[in-house]
Amino acid sequence: MRHDSGDPSLPAPPAWMRWLPVLYVAGVLLIEPVTPVQWPVSFVLIALPLVTAFAHPPAAVAVATALAIGLELLLAGTPCCAGRSVGYIWERHYVAAYVCTALVGALGAILAAHRIRRERTLANVRFVAEIAQRVLLRPVPHRIGNLLLESFYLSAAAEARIGGDLFEAVPTPYGVRLLIGDVRGKGLLAVETAAAMLGAFREAAHDEPDLRALVERVDISMARRADRLGGTELGERFVTAVFAEIPEDERIVRVLNCGHPPPLLIRPGEVHELDEGQPGPPLNLGMLVGDPYRVDTYPFGPGDQLLLYTDGVTETRNPAGSFYPLLQRLRSWGPMPPPELLERLHQDLLDYSHDQLQDDTAALTAFLLPEGTAETAGGGQDSRSP
Repeated sequence: MRHDSGDPSLPAPPAWMRWLPVLYVAGVLLIEPVTPVQWPVSFVLIALPLVTAFAHPPAAVAVATALAIGLELLLAGTPCCAGRSVGYIWERHYVAAYVCTALVGALGAILAAHRIRRERTLANVRFVAEIAQRVLLRPVPHRIGNLLLESFYLSAAAEARIGGDLFEAVPTPYGVRLLIGDVRGKGLLAVETAAAMLGAFREAAHDEPDLRALVERVDISMARRADRLGGTELGERFVTAVFAEIPEDERIVRVLNCGHPPPLLIRPGEVHELDEGQPGPPLNLGMLVGDPYRVDTYPFGPGDQLLLYTDGVTETRNPAGSFYPLLQRLRSWGPMPPPELLERLHQDLLDYSHDQLQDDTAALTAFLLPEGTAETAGGGQDSRSP
């Protein structure tokens, strides 16, 4: 959408804001004829340049300034029922209004130029953040073998489209391996930690035949990175995560939970958590806690769908302070294909919170196609995957 400044990279202001100067002038012209001569409403035209500066470039502010001065001259010299005459044009109060309008117009032009520079800077920051997110959180393949996959990421801040939530899906000789995680904290350190974890997972997922060994290798990588960073927050640089493995030739899913909200298994008429009640410690805390990581195995057949999500989903609140009822929502919706499920979840989170998310949210889902469906599409990875 094109901005009034002529820069297509800048978002256009709301329509009501663009039309506000016109409405402002119309209001003055409607009120002026019915006001007594002691109340020269035309003086409020001094503010017209500032009203214009909210949504228009400096050139438009200059035009609005000239228009305001012209209207002030016209209204000061137009006879009407209030008894005004041409003699008011050069009356000192009116002359002061002309001068003030010109000064306000100059200030309005400066304000408009500054606003456009800030908007351009913000647009550039958003663009860089979006590119960084695409590099960090590459879109998952829409299909790997007999699995349909979908993901979404939703930032809590409109100005920032990247954070510490992460997800990935990797086809390996041992099956499709899934990851979703949430880095403690915010800012650049959280983004760097997420990038380091994704890099370690993408590398180790192809090498480690055992899911527990994969997680331990990622944990070692995260601990090594924390040691290099040093500082006083070493024990706080942890990541909660869920690792899942769906073998191609078995109707099971292996899950290893590292202090993260448990994944959900969605079947026709059934939605429940895959939670044995003994999640492992978050990554980079395993050595401190001493608890071993444990792999849990669950049945996962054709038509089943696995939903992994970050705590930003369940910690979303409505204006009354109630948490988002994820299980109840999923049970009421019934089974859906992955794209429709995440689109519904995405929009429902925004509606539930009234567009006031408290935390970043991410979700990843995998749907096992019925027997014979994979072959009709070639049985391979979706061509849109990176």
